[in-house]
Formats: sequence, C-alpha cells, structure tokens
Amino acid sequence: MTRSSILALVATLALPTALASAGATVDAGRGPVSIDVPASYDPATATPLVLLLHGYSSSGAFAESSFRLAPLVDELGFLYLHPDGLIDAFGNRFWNATDACCDFFASGVDDVQYLDDLIDAVRASYHVDDTRIYVAGHSNGGFMAHRMACERPDRIAAIASVAGAAPLDPADCAAATPVHVLQIHGTGDSVIAYGGGCIPTLGCYPSAMETTTGWADRNACDARVATGPPLDIVATISGAETTVLSFESGCDGGGSSALWTMVGGPHSPVYSSTFGHTLMGYFFDHPKPGSCPTDLDGTGDTGFGDLLAVLSAWGVCTGCVADLDRSGDVGFADLLAVISAWGPC
Repeated sequence: MTRSSILALVATLALPTALASAGATVDAGRGPVSIDVPASYDPATATPLVLLLHGYSSSGAFAESSFRLAPLVDELGFLYLHPDGLIDAFGNRFWNATDACCDFFASGVDDVQYLDDLIDAVRASYHVDDTRIYVAGHSNGGFMAHRMACERPDRIAAIASVAGAAPLDPADCAAATPVHVLQIHGTGDSVIAYGGGCIPTLGCYPSAMETTTGWADRNACDARVATGPPLDIVATISGAETTVLSFESGCDGGGSSALWTMVGGPHSPVYSSTFGHTLMGYFFDHPKPGSCPTDLDGTGDTGFGDLLAVLSAWGVCTGCVADLDRSGDVGFADLLAVISAWGPC
C-alpha cells in the first residue's frame, strides 16, 4: 500500500472532524473558548490536550502571555486552551479551587464540572489522546489544577501547579486513581508562601514540600527521593536556579510526585525561553498508564499510522510526541522504536 493510499484510507475513518484552526472555539456553557490546533492536526491521530488556568484576577490570555505555550502548539503537536474563570463581586476572575483559594464570595460554582465539560467539548470535535490530558495553572489556577487532580484523576494524566497548593486537609483530596503531579514554587513567593500559610477570610494551605509528599503518599510512592540536574526556568535569576526532586519509585501505575523549587523565585516569575519546552517535556513524559508510547495515532497498536506520524514530524522537534527517544529531534531512532514495537500494544 502506498503512502498516498494510506492517507486516503485514514481520512475516511469515523473520527471527530477538526474545526478550522484559525479562530476555532469550543463551548461548555459559558461562551466560546478559543482553542489552538496544531497545523499538523490529523483526525486519524490522537492528539494531547493541555489546559492552562490563570491566577486570581488574571485571565487566560494573560496566563498564556506568561507561559508562552501557544508558540509550541505547531512544533510539539498538542491541542491547547487557556479559559477564563467567572468574575466575582470584586470584578476579578477566579476559580473555585480549594477552601484556601479563591471563591471569596462563597458562590460554590462547580469549576471542576465546567472544566470537565470543556474537555468533553474538545473531545466532541477533535481526536483527543485520552492518555495525555494535562492541566497547568498559576496561583489560583494552580490550586484549581490540584483540585482537578483530586477529583478527576481518572481523566487527567498530569498537572503542573505553579505557586498553588493541594488542600490542607488530606480528606479533601481522596484521589481514587493515581495521577502525576508537579509542584513548581519559588522560595521568594510573598503571595502564596513556599512554606505554607493562610489567605485571610478563606483558609490555609500546605507548604510546597507538604503538597509534594502528600501526593507521593496518595500515589503510594515509597520514601526514596530522586534528585535531578537543576533547571533554568526563571529568566531574571542567573544560572540554573531551580532544584528538582521527585518521588517516582514504587508508585502505583500512573502516579508520581515532583517538586521544582525556584530558589529565590517570586510568585509570578518571568520564565526563561526554555520553560515551555521543559514543562511540555514533563507532561509528555507522564501519560496515563497503559498507553503505548509508539501508538501515536491512538489506535491501540503500533502500525502504519504511527510510522507516518514519525515521518511527518521528521527533523528538529524538541518535546513532541513523535520524539520517542527525547533526543530533541525525530529521526531514525524513533523510526526504529516504532518498527520494533509493531503490533498490538
């Protein structure tokens, strides 16, 4: 079968049809939310989904201007949304995350259900890789990312919380399914303290370390702590300022916990030019269990569709799904990985 005939065949498969990338939106009941779609999007290929949640009084657009993930959508091949929370009586956007942050007027709005519905709205129009649904958030959005991990661990593969925290009371986070959790926090944070604290009129939150070890306990990880090379993710601090520790050993399948400590880092850091790639690299390295890394088109086996996915991404492609050996480009090693895994996963 020729390459052109294979492409013609997969185009006829009964998979969700993509909306036009330019100006594409989805709606989960609160109005249209813009979605970034990679130029290479193919309805025959399961595509990772990333949600970015803003901080209190901020917006999805502002969060994106800080994280700068949109420029990576085409390069790395993922669907991307940065929605807005509702507006409170102060006129500030917020997410109803934990009791510590940040539903100041006790609206009780169910933002977990909204984000759940938003994911379903994307899935209704696009072929989402259900083993690679990720949530990142800053501050209030980081607290909300933790709540999603607590209440929707069955569908969220991993979260990354910058300057957020898990619920203070472990009973408020009874995640029934393992999930990968990355806590990113600056020791110089004067808003959400690295060592834990309280938000007036709301509640208290644990330290960054307590948040991390709490997730290690939920994921049944053992006590062994691994350290990695330091990272340079803050542009305003010279050198590799961020220390890395993780609980990866003995965890239940699909679960782990990690802490990236930005030494001297503030509440709202100016991220380095490599931060987006570093964050997406973490996400892509932490799918849901049972996924087959070489099953790039989500069909349940490794075959021609996956071979074509590697060929279409050939070349420099740091952090993209087809970069199976994480070398920074897609090449012969990735092609051989697909061939060697040929067949059912």
